[in-house]
Amino acid sequence: MMNKTLLASAICMAFSFPVFAATSAAPAEPAAPAAADSGSEMAAAAAGPVATVEVASRKTRSSVAMTKNEMQKILPGINPLKALQALPGVSFQTADPWGNNEQNLSLFVHGFSGQQLGYTMDGVPLGDQQYGNYNGLSPQRAVISENVRSVILSSGAGDLATASTSNLGGTIETFSSDPLAAPGATVQQTVGSYRTSRTYARFDTGTFGGGSSAYISAAHQKQRAWDFNGKQGGDQVNAKFVNQGEAGKLTLYFAYSDKIEPNEDSTVHVAGETSAPYTRPFTYPDFAYALSYLSPTGATPAADGNNYRNYYSDAQRKDYLGYAKFDWRLGESTTWSNQVYHHDDDGVGVVAGPIGVAGLPALFAVYYPNQNLKQVFGGSGYATRTTEYDIKRSGVLSTLRSEFGDHTVQGGVWFEHNQSSAYRRWYALDVNNPSSPYDRPSNPLITQYGSTIDNKVIQLHLQDEWRVQPDLVLQAGFKSSLQDADGQFPVQPLKGAIAGGSSALPVGQIETRKWFLPQIGGRWDVTAQDQLFFNVQKNMRQFVTYGGGGASPWSLASQQAFDLFKSSAKPETSVTYEAGLRSNHQLDWGMLKAFDGQVNVYHVDFKNRLLQISPTPVISAIIGGNPVLANVGSVKIDGIDLSGTFHFGRGFSLYNALSYNRSTYEDNYSNGATVVPTAGKTVPGNPEWMNKFVATMTIAGTEFQLSGDYVGKRYATYTNDLAVPSYFLLGLGVSGQLPFLNGGIVKNARYRVNVSNLADRMGSLNVVVGAADKTYNTFPIAPRQAFLTVMADF
Repeated sequence: MMNKTLLASAICMAFSFPVFAATSAAPAEPAAPAAADSGSEMAAAAAGPVATVEVASRKTRSSVAMTKNEMQKILPGINPLKALQALPGVSFQTADPWGNNEQNLSLFVHGFSGQQLGYTMDGVPLGDQQYGNYNGLSPQRAVISENVRSVILSSGAGDLATASTSNLGGTIETFSSDPLAAPGATVQQTVGSYRTSRTYARFDTGTFGGGSSAYISAAHQKQRAWDFNGKQGGDQVNAKFVNQGEAGKLTLYFAYSDKIEPNEDSTVHVAGETSAPYTRPFTYPDFAYALSYLSPTGATPAADGNNYRNYYSDAQRKDYLGYAKFDWRLGESTTWSNQVYHHDDDGVGVVAGPIGVAGLPALFAVYYPNQNLKQVFGGSGYATRTTEYDIKRSGVLSTLRSEFGDHTVQGGVWFEHNQSSAYRRWYALDVNNPSSPYDRPSNPLITQYGSTIDNKVIQLHLQDEWRVQPDLVLQAGFKSSLQDADGQFPVQPLKGAIAGGSSALPVGQIETRKWFLPQIGGRWDVTAQDQLFFNVQKNMRQFVTYGGGGASPWSLASQQAFDLFKSSAKPETSVTYEAGLRSNHQLDWGMLKAFDGQVNVYHVDFKNRLLQISPTPVISAIIGGNPVLANVGSVKIDGIDLSGTFHFGRGFSLYNALSYNRSTYEDNYSNGATVVPTAGKTVPGNPEWMNKFVATMTIAGTEFQLSGDYVGKRYATYTNDLAVPSYFLLGLGVSGQLPFLNGGIVKNARYRVNVSNLADRMGSLNVVVGAADKTYNTFPIAPRQAFLTVMADF
């Protein structure tokens, strides 16, 4: 029988083939020391290549992280979610290099979409990341990218304490950096393609007043969209205060974000097509062309079909987020953490488009029967539609953790009260005074509907980690998820103003209680360098609490449909099984000096999948209201992730991540007219095969980093009759010091050059799935773009 060392070596050799590779052995624990948050990259560059990702070695589940330095190497100012694109099992796409545009963002992790994951920032819940958000905000709005300390992906199931109602398929935790111990400032400027300008500045007070420290920082970014004349970017401010005292640690945090991102129109594809455009650019600001584009009655060119051009569209989001947290040391082995937070969001999604498309003439005729609709809406042939959002949510998180001999027991509660609203309004676009996408419209002609939803969430958790032996730990626990949502419509649509012909959108209360969602896991330190882990966990996704659109019961087209849903529908649930091996070895194999990595296999039983079923998806997307929202069966998910880093001395490292995922529907479903044959079909939008690599080399103080991202074929419909081909993109980063700028108050001057889509490839970046067959939408791969960043400390 093999001993532990031989067993570990055999397993390590089994997955050390060069196509696999790399993760670092450093644990990705959130309680990293403040010294790791240094604003300077000089030490990292001088030391040679550092790990691309870090493996959380004390977890009973797969958990990997990207650190601040590695995130900023991809592109300074990057969205933390886009940085995860380098990790195994993650498929992320969006239109801009930073990943800031939320309207066309696509994220899949192990077969689950982005809205089926959980998100937090410093423990504060960020909601489910839907574009029309109702219960949170995106990580890049919650914290300035350069202030992120790390982002951690738990790709199978998150910690029981994670504050989320949507984490069916894992969690993404973002952590902000703490203030530095020494006073100083950092300034950073990025310029590049399409008139890019990003300015970041941060001032740290250093330690003062007996254990206190603080920083304040700001960022301003602007860039022109690559395929039309739209401006994206905005302003952000972060401030953080930390006091380390004998009783514990006090943290105060504030974030302000005011962003405007131009939306992209996706290209509509149909079976057998030959002429779908690569892009659908807006005509703004060429208003003369926009007028000539339409017929005298406001009709679009027949040749364009569903790929007609709008005048403009954008997302405007203004957020205020703050929290206060105190980690109280009650004794040598007991801590009690309490955190309160508040988030206020004022947002609007805007689109100015032709009045003669997608069922709009029938909608407008409900409000202006037998009238000249072009004249009603300002004589231009265009109307401006808004969805106006408001979120006011507050919450508290409390967790008590204590050690009793070989047991570490943890219990806690999360409570949130969220009041959100969504109003759909229509405005004239005056032919003599056309509006701008960067101003909020006023004086609506039509308020199609207005929803308000009051939602209360309580989540409880209790777990015990038992150290059975010095090298063996078992963990077991459960959480309870309780939601009480009451939706009302202060403004109801007129009859015919929503899909299905109903005269009223539904109102009412839905209470969801799931008291026992269990988890059990373990880890075995086979050797000092190798660790086996397993985890089994059940999760539930609470019903979406959004009125007027999306997969929400309050978006159904009638009260009868709502009442039926309330009495018969079940929340989506998943049971995740995962097991894996983490390994970290120092080697003396010629040039190869070290290897660290992780392999994990997983299986998921996903039940009670909810699906919007509409016979007219284009029209319903415009005028609101879902005819049907129903449970349509189960999904089986199987997969494997292999990742690791090969360290060739101090000058070169190679990271590679290979992943396979097979997600299939178990059932057919009925659309009301026929049975849709989805049983055995692959979940669309999610690639089966992905491979990522990062090769890093340091020569004479200059670091070169070449990255690759392969995404396999993705099906584009529920029945798999259409698909989009695979793509492979390269990125390049070069960084080094600027010693000639150092001197006086300037320290650590350095530069970074980044090139995205290095080979200038074309193709379908992400696919928008919304039909059973015959049609789908895509967003294109952006062309090659280059950026130069110069930074210095003071």
